[in-house]
Amino acid sequence: MSGSMKRNRPLRWMVVGLGLLAVVAVTGCQVDVGGQTLPSPYYMSDDVQYYAPGPEFKLAREAAAQREARAEQNSQRR
Repeated sequence: MSGSMKRNRPLRWMVVGLGLLAVVAVTGCQVDVGGQTLPSPYYMSDDVQYYAPGPEFKLAREAAAQREARAEQNSQRR
C-alpha cells in the first residue's frame, strides 16, 4: 500500500464509526412488551392511549340466546 492510503486508514475507520453511531442514535432502542413499544425515543411526548373497559362477561349475547332457547323449550313442553 502506498503511504497516503495508510495515513487515511484511521480517518476512514473514524468516519465508519461515526456513521454506525449515527444509525444507532437515529433508530433508538425499542422493545415490544405486551403490545407496547417500550421505551420509545418519543415516550415523553407520546399521547396516552385509553381503552374503556368492556363488559365483564364477554358472552352476554350467547347466554341470552341460551336462556331464550331454554324458555322456548319449557313453553313447548307445557
